[in-house]
Amino acid sequence: MLKTLAEKFETASGQYAAEHGIERDDDWFILKLQEEMGELTQIWNRAKGRGRRKGMSDADIATALADEVADVLGHILLFANRNGLDLNAAIERKWRFRLEG
Repeated sequence: MLKTLAEKFETASGQYAAEHGIERDDDWFILKLQEEMGELTQIWNRAKGRGRRKGMSDADIATALADEVADVLGHILLFANRNGLDLNAAIERKWRFRLEG
């Protein structure tokens, strides 16, 4: 399940990088994940009244929050895939359940 999802993120990310001339070296994967975490933190602060809303409605903030979580998920999967990490095994080991599919 995660492998298939990671492959879809890899395809989309690879296409985006090619279109925009982005080199995705080993450091890019962890740095991009950190960047996305910063963006998630920023919208979370807006949602909780710790940051300026910049004219965003509650619906805009909810959408932006979901979008940033999707970005973080994608970049976690890209990082794991790039580094040959077995997330299925790690989830079973750390969270004590098995993914289906």
